[in-house]
Amino acid sequence: MKYSGIGGQAVIEGVMMKNKDHYAVAVRKPDGNIEVKKEEFKGISSKCKLFRVPFIRGIFSFIDSLTLGMSTLTYSASFYEEEEDTKKTEQEKKKSDTVFNVITIMISVILAVGIFMVVPFYLSQLLEKVISSKTLIIFLEGVIRLLIFIIYIVLISFMKDIKRVYMYHGAEHKCINCIEHGMPLTVDNVRISSKEHKRCGTSFMLLVMCISILILMLVRFDSRILRLAARIVLIPVIAGISFELLRLAGTKENVFTNIISKPGLLLQRLTTKEPDDSMIEVGIASVEAVFDWKSYLKENFGYDEGSEDDQQGNS
Repeated sequence: MKYSGIGGQAVIEGVMMKNKDHYAVAVRKPDGNIEVKKEEFKGISSKCKLFRVPFIRGIFSFIDSLTLGMSTLTYSASFYEEEEDTKKTEQEKKKSDTVFNVITIMISVILAVGIFMVVPFYLSQLLEKVISSKTLIIFLEGVIRLLIFIIYIVLISFMKDIKRVYMYHGAEHKCINCIEHGMPLTVDNVRISSKEHKRCGTSFMLLVMCISILILMLVRFDSRILRLAARIVLIPVIAGISFELLRLAGTKENVFTNIISKPGLLLQRLTTKEPDDSMIEVGIASVEAVFDWKSYLKENFGYDEGSEDDQQGNS
């Protein structure tokens, strides 16, 4: 596997791919055609050198991912919403979407902190009556957090729209795996590629939960209020460490990175589904809008465009 530098996410009936400062969203419209939008994206991580320092960059990269992710989700959903106020100007709509995205991100972050940090903490405190070891309680708190996360993933997977998002998620991973394993970006090659990928957001969330257990075992307070506050305050630190581990795992191939990647790859079996060929076509359109995969394959794998039939392989 050879690191390509591209990443993305699934959206409503589509795929977003990002390469450096540009991203593209490809959406299968209700009429069956593929709409592709390519734009430049400079997040807050690009505005200051400090924001690109290891263990700090992960925090701002996560914020950028949330911002871009919400924006592209809103864009993809617009193709499937009923026509609202046709008198609204494009500028008014853009301003409205921006405000909506900011509010949605804020609410999402608050809910995530409440569900995945505060709730497990209070549930674990109930165990103090029967367990005296604080180390064991912190570990069980982490287990509770992980169980809540898995249950959440499983429950939403029963929703029809989420099932299709998971399929597009699979298409996104398959496209990246295809080119990073040296195969031309064709429907046939993407189809046989793996739907799990080391640099997935699912793996990042799992790393956050695992790293939080280790960090919280080192930072302890007698006061329950301070213990709860520490869980919230340390989120950026935990996210920063998790980001560096995910980055390492996604760019290096060795025993250590394979070990830390395995749990996340297993969890992705829940968040990715096998896409159909029409979804793969959308993923390919998104990649090709921001990434010259032929030049990449030629540089890293000696790709010869005239012999694509010989480039077939297993991912």
